[in-house]
Amino acid sequence: MATSSFRQAHAFPVWQPVAALRPTMSASWWQWVASTDSLTARLTAAGSERPFRVRLLRQGVGMPQPDEAQALGLALRHYAWLREVALCVGDTPWVVARSVAPLTQLKGQHLEKLGERSLGSWLFRQPDLIRGPLEATVCVPRFAYPTDAESLWGRRSVFQHAGLSLLVQEYFLSSMANDLRLPSR
Repeated sequence: MATSSFRQAHAFPVWQPVAALRPTMSASWWQWVASTDSLTARLTAAGSERPFRVRLLRQGVGMPQPDEAQALGLALRHYAWLREVALCVGDTPWVVARSVAPLTQLKGQHLEKLGERSLGSWLFRQPDLIRGPLEATVCVPRFAYPTDAESLWGRRSVFQHAGLSLLVQEYFLSSMANDLRLPSR
């Protein structure tokens, strides 16, 4: 059940190659966490008749977390473009996501104009898109998100496109598991 309250989390995530967590993950979750296709398309299909929408939580310049900077090869304490969203089916957030990109690589990308459009709908249209290896975690997001739902799994990877490195982190929520009748792990 979605609420208007924001949940704040501060756990330091331990990211591992997604295959390392396979033994602890049900087959149902493996299909979601290990997939390399568009999460937007998967959520839209899974939502059936309910509309998919992106709720923009925060977008702008900020300081990436140390593990985010490391994943992008950025020096610590350098500002980056940050975008945090809730991916909703109906009015319920199923996934919360945080994207991070070096400011020096944003020229001409127009990511700030996405608004409440899906980043995936833009990314997966890029013909030269390269997706780095998937990593996964059981840790909670370190940003505020608008639901009382718990994060069950997180995944991330770095996308490369036309000189842009973009870290995309997605956290699957218990509200999604409940709606799709997925196991807790």
